[in-house]
Amino acid sequence: MKNNTSRRSDCPINFSLETFGDMWSLLIVRDIVYFGKRTYGEFLASDEGIATNILARRLAHLEQNGILIKTPHPTDRRKEIYTLTEKGLDLIPVLLELANWGAQHDPDTSAPPEWIALVRAERDRVIALVRATVQRGGSIFAGAGSVIEQIAQGR
Repeated sequence: MKNNTSRRSDCPINFSLETFGDMWSLLIVRDIVYFGKRTYGEFLASDEGIATNILARRLAHLEQNGILIKTPHPTDRRKEIYTLTEKGLDLIPVLLELANWGAQHDPDTSAPPEWIALVRAERDRVIALVRATVQRGGSIFAGAGSVIEQIAQGR
């Protein structure tokens, strides 16, 4: 017997949407994957301007749903570091596809056309490279050892 009291349906799309809750959750995951953000303050500084109370709720929700884990910052005990779990890393292909769709349909996109073309042409290789890089604490565009840097070096 199923317990459906907390879910609207057993549809996989419904499950996904209930897990993420709203746009802020995927933007937090985006900030980790694309830009290497890992702290509350870094997420708060994102261009979209998330409110502090919403950010705190979304981080807690993502942690409760097994998308993120929170650990103490190694050098600043006042901060915490958020990283993706395996379940969170599984969102990388979803983010890449959303970015591709947005770049295709948004005439004002800031997505680098070379990046979008590379993801389209070498999807599986790029997904594997992004996943491995994020697992090591890196990101697509920011920091030493970024995916963009690795691609430029021919890896």
